[in-house]
Amino acid sequence: QVQLVESGGGLVQPGGSLRLSCAASGSSFRSTWMNWYRQGPGKERELVATITSSGATSYADSVKGRFTISRDNAKKTVYLQMNSLKPDDTAVYYCYAPFLNNTWGQGTQVIVSS
Repeated sequence: QVQLVESGGGLVQPGGSLRLSCAASGSSFRSTWMNWYRQGPGKERELVATITSSGATSYADSVKGRFTISRDNAKKTVYLQMNSLKPDDTAVYYCYAPFLNNTWGQGTQVIVSS
């Protein structure tokens, strides 16, 4: 059974940075894709970034050039480095493993406000 645990959220001023982490249990992490999603207040959950098992990445247009997804297979952890944060980035951020029994993490809150 896979479990995903996010951390690193918090309150940050516009223009600031945060790094989110998603730690996975289980032995299949190395060979699977990982995603970051977010859900802002009153909004639908949206895909933010994807990283494949080979390390290829893709991003939503709204975060391209500001966010970076990466992974450390030895630590079974995927990261989301978020720079130049905007108030519109305020959301609960979730990691998701679509090929590991469609497993979601519990989410971590990010608030961008002055």
